[in-house]
Formats: sequence, C-alpha cells, structure tokens
Amino acid sequence: MAAIETDGLTKDYAVGFWRRRPVRALDRLSLTVDEGEVFGFLGPNGAGKTTTLKLLMQLIFPTSGRASILGRPAGDLAVKRRIGYLPEHPYFYDHLTAEELVSYFAGLFGYTSADRAARARRLLDEVGIGAERRLPLRKFSKGMVQRVGLAQALVNDPEVIFLDEPMSGLDPLGRRQVRSLILRLRDEGRTVFFSSHILSDAEALCSRVAVLAAGRLVAAGRVSDLVTFESQGWEAVVDGLPTAVVERLTGVVRRSERIAEGRYTLEFPVDQPPERVLADLLAAGGRVISVNPVRKSLEDVFVQQVAGASRRRVES
Repeated sequence: MAAIETDGLTKDYAVGFWRRRPVRALDRLSLTVDEGEVFGFLGPNGAGKTTTLKLLMQLIFPTSGRASILGRPAGDLAVKRRIGYLPEHPYFYDHLTAEELVSYFAGLFGYTSADRAARARRLLDEVGIGAERRLPLRKFSKGMVQRVGLAQALVNDPEVIFLDEPMSGLDPLGRRQVRSLILRLRDEGRTVFFSSHILSDAEALCSRVAVLAAGRLVAAGRVSDLVTFESQGWEAVVDGLPTAVVERLTGVVRRSERIAEGRYTLEFPVDQPPERVLADLLAAGGRVISVNPVRKSLEDVFVQQVAGASRRRVES
C-alpha cells in the first residue's frame, strides 16, 4: 500500500476584482510515495509545493483530482490521527511555553496528563530545545519556533510526517539535528514527505524526489537515476602557483579560478589524466590541497528541469 498517492490533483484560484479569472497553482499532479521512505518534494518559490501540502492536509480543497493517505481519502478522520504536519511558517500561541504548547497538542490526541508531560520533554530534547522550553514562545527565534513545530508534528507518533520547508530558519547545528531525526524516523519505518528548495538536504536524505515547476511535475524518480554519478572531470585546488605557470595551462585545463594569491581551482576534462598535470604543478613548486571528481548534482538536475519548464511555458 502506498503511503501517499495523488491522481490528477489540480488547484485553481480565482484572482482579480472586477473580472475574476482562474489561475492554476497545481496542474494534474500524479505521484506515489511508498511507505517507509523519505521523499523530497522540490521546486522554486511559487512552484506549488505548499499548495500540494495544504491539499493533502485538507486545509484547502482541490478543483479536481484526488489524494489518499495510507489508503484512505485525504481528510479522513481516522487518517488524521496517524499523520503529523509542520507548516512552512508555524505560528503558535505566543504566551505559552514550548512545554505547554507540545503538551497541549498531545492533549488533543487524548493522552493523559502524565503522558503529555513525558512526550513534551522527550520531543523537545530530540529537537534540541533545552532550558528555554520554559520561556514563552514570543521570546523564541524563528529557528527555535521551527524546532518546536517539529516537536508538535511528532507528538502523536505519526506513521506519515509532512514537513513544509523543515530546515527554514535553522542554523547549521539545527539542520544537522533535523537531518538525523528524519533518518531515525525512516529507520523506524515511518514515511517522511518534505518540501524544500535546499537541494543538499534532499540529496543527503531522500531515496526519491519529485521536482515541481509552475505547478507541474517536471521530474520524478530515484536520486541515483536523476543524478549522473559518473565523473565528468576533475577539480583540483593547488596552492603556491606562480601566475605564469597557470597561464601555461590554457588548453590543458577546462577552467582556472584564482582563490587567493598563488591559490587556484583548476578543472580538468574527464579525458585529461590529472596525474601528469599535477606532477608538473608540483615540480613548479605548487602544493596540491585537494583533488575531487566533478559530477552532476541534484542541483544541476533541478536547474535544468525548472529552466526547461519555464521555456515550455513561454512557448505555449
């Protein structure tokens, strides 16, 4: 059974004052998310990612098409007990503390007072909220509110977790903690569906992704299938090189970029063995800092697909 499934899901909004006209925010989205996987829903701002999540949460309703979660129609009351949701811009009661807020949401699911308190403590520990959990939320930064929002999304031990831009506002430590938490949820057999435009997070976490542009699905599949992992060249960082030596490499390297005085990034084509060139650079007094293969990244696929979708939209 699929954890999430959409079939021709479409959403039109009426815009304008005197003469209202429909604008399509989501256009016939069809995709399937398997149980127990981390699925990345990618796209630029305005692509329709949040619209999709709101449709799945039944915060808004589709113009046409259908969606199901755990084999039941989206919005089914029995399903709502089995899912968690973090909106893109969570807004909570400013005068409650983090402990009080998470305990309140646990109470909505019918947990006892003791269980509510225990869940609040455990979840706030997991998302990295320490002693400040006893402060009112109005004193929290955006990143701290984001962490509290993640805790409330997990308060009912959901089987499917929907996260809308979960890394938004987080510092590097917070992003690392959330990444670890998402992987732990996957290892527990839960399904995580998250939207993002931070492609490095998707590449590190997801088994499959979908790319949305202008409301349309433009690419979907396993990350390993979308991204070509064969080497497309070599990139070396070399220090201590005289400018004259770098100038002599014209025609040998594909790209040279000065980082600082005497330090350069050099890119070799895939058919150019780097060992010979690096040996010449070492003989000239250079010092090799690093050598790495150049591969297509998920970001390259993203940019390519979004640009193609924009061209097709203009042409049509």
